[in-house]
Amino acid sequence: MALVRRSDRPGLDRLVDEIEHSGGYAAGYIMDAVKEGAIETLIETVESDLGAIDVCVFNLGAQFGNLSLAETSLERFELAWRLTSMALFRVAKSLLPKMVERGGGTLLVTSATAAMRGNKGQLAHTSAIGGRRLLCQALSAEFAPQNIHISHIVVDGAVDSPDTLGRMIGRDRLAEYKHSLGQGKYRLLEPGHIADTYFHLSQQHPSAWTFEADLRTHQDLPWWNSP
Repeated sequence: MALVRRSDRPGLDRLVDEIEHSGGYAAGYIMDAVKEGAIETLIETVESDLGAIDVCVFNLGAQFGNLSLAETSLERFELAWRLTSMALFRVAKSLLPKMVERGGGTLLVTSATAAMRGNKGQLAHTSAIGGRRLLCQALSAEFAPQNIHISHIVVDGAVDSPDTLGRMIGRDRLAEYKHSLGQGKYRLLEPGHIADTYFHLSQQHPSAWTFEADLRTHQDLPWWNSP
């Protein structure tokens, strides 16, 4: 298993250790996803070091927080596109021909509410992630007949993780926010159960592939209903 992060080598190493202590094998890589050639080089490195990539989970996001038009610079708007749609295109360009040559493969693409609905303060994110959704549709139309399963997974809500919700509201506020939700279960999406869905998608038979999945809790949260 290859694990890739943009930063936080100590956190990446801890995750690799956890996998290996549980009996698995993993290798960790740090990559600057917007750097020219970085994605392409990493795919070649992983295939050389670990073997053919049968399942790729593309989980790169560009959530910059709640920003108005005045607060959204041209540079930030472009960076969101580079981290979402452009980065996915680069992965597809490098990896899908290899999968076709091998006779099959799976590309699971994490997405967000912003791919389905443009909310206030999400100008850069929603335009970029919306483009990602349509790119997935176009890739699936081209490659599904070649036995490549492409699935677009909308994570429609906040994830109970310091690297997702913590990044949006600040890690120091995460525990306070979770406490404010009360004692009811399933107010936030739980990473382990999200992973269960991804594993299921990776094992689907070609006669019943899921193109788009929508993951959410059964508890309504305030921002889901924002205009």
